[in-house]
Amino acid sequence: MRLPVVVRPLAELDLVDAQEWYEQRGTGLGAQFRSEIDRVMALVAESPLAFPVVYRGVRRAVLRRFPYLLYFVVTSERAIVVACLHMARSPRALQERAPR
Repeated sequence: MRLPVVVRPLAELDLVDAQEWYEQRGTGLGAQFRSEIDRVMALVAESPLAFPVVYRGVRRAVLRRFPYLLYFVVTSERAIVVACLHMARSPRALQERAPR
């Protein structure tokens, strides 16, 4: 089941902030981060139900190399990215964005 992946605006801000932070640390590192995000989103699109549910229907995908987690919900029509958070962040950040 291949689904389109839609990124909510707050999640897009997460991605941009992290990408900019990595780019400040080293030229090209931000692009590598975004490439990893694209890889994980492709996996989500191909097999969204393969990822574990961690909170109220929100699933989690772990990035390689970068300590970030991509959180998304799956509907019958799409996978919706609700957050991309550093592993050290409090789970409350996710709880505030999870569908109710």
